[in-house]
Amino acid sequence: MTTTPGLRTGPGSAAPGCAPTAPAAAPVGRPGHDLEQLSAGALGWIGRHLDRFDPFAPGHDRPGPAPVPDPGGAHRPAKAALELALLTHCWTRLDPGDDPRRAEATDRVRAVWLHPGFPRLLIAEPRGATQYRLACAALAPAGTADAPFRAALAGLTAADLAPVGRSPYQRLELRYYADKAGVAHGIEPYPELARRNVLVTLPATALARARRRDALDRRDAETTGGNETVRRPPRPDEPPVTVPEAYALTHSAFYLSDFARTGPGLPDGAVADAAALTGRLLDHCVRHDWWDLAAELVMTQVCLGLDPTGTPEGTAALACLARAQRPDGSIPGRSAATRASTADPAAEYFAKAYHTTLVTALMTLLLGTGRTP
Repeated sequence: MTTTPGLRTGPGSAAPGCAPTAPAAAPVGRPGHDLEQLSAGALGWIGRHLDRFDPFAPGHDRPGPAPVPDPGGAHRPAKAALELALLTHCWTRLDPGDDPRRAEATDRVRAVWLHPGFPRLLIAEPRGATQYRLACAALAPAGTADAPFRAALAGLTAADLAPVGRSPYQRLELRYYADKAGVAHGIEPYPELARRNVLVTLPATALARARRRDALDRRDAETTGGNETVRRPPRPDEPPVTVPEAYALTHSAFYLSDFARTGPGLPDGAVADAAALTGRLLDHCVRHDWWDLAAELVMTQVCLGLDPTGTPEGTAALACLARAQRPDGSIPGRSAATRASTADPAAEYFAKAYHTTLVTALMTLLLGTGRTP
């Protein structure tokens, strides 16, 4: 995710490479039950592993090399901390109550943000340094006004904050975190970004690709001599869009709606098209146990104004995640194809499981589950 400080995996991440493990019409559980199970388990697992989100916590080993190519692998400790900060930031807005789980997680984020070594981790990978510094400031909890990371913002140049050379999605991402951090920039207004965004442009692109694939399938049904028909093997079950496009779609919904705090501000008619594409992607994720993207797409439905518990693909995705969740509350990887094993060392298990578990926890909070009664 470019390296994205939030939830995205990006072009180098593993897409599901396994054969489908769940049928398209797999039975689903009760959405309320699945949500309660997912929320309590995921938030509980995160709370028991806060030290592993802390790059400076003593007494435990660090993850080794990433098991797959990862554009953010050079500074995964900072990425994990930033994702925890995103969770607590959204959790605090959604639930102003006195939840000890949130308070403990926020205290851990504050300790990391106050650590003098954190600014060094934020700039460890030059390609992601701008986004990481902006996200750090944007997601900073109360009590960090004088933290060392603040000085790092002064190192951002006009070129770091300019639209030149950035795609519409990248400009949206930059504007979102810069605005929340209170940093001036040269990115165009949100309505212009929305008109050019993948939520508006990608549905038509995906439909055109599907038509081309259908045409190729028809062409591959060749007739040779007499009435004999020779058919080629069926094509693999491909997602309607590429992996980077799928994550750009979900993150665009997050940024344009401020994680469901507002409407996405899309042009007339665009929400329905984006929702339809989101549904097709969710169907694909359920068929292939692609847990990370499934959780993000359920959040995308919320950001588009839908109730995922009232859509067939949303309820199927919640059931898929509930099946994937282990007794300790974790979701063991981004997909069934890349899942962690209980035999993995603790640090390696965390490296594979934390992201999808955290995304799932945030998803349940956006759906109104897991908040203080």
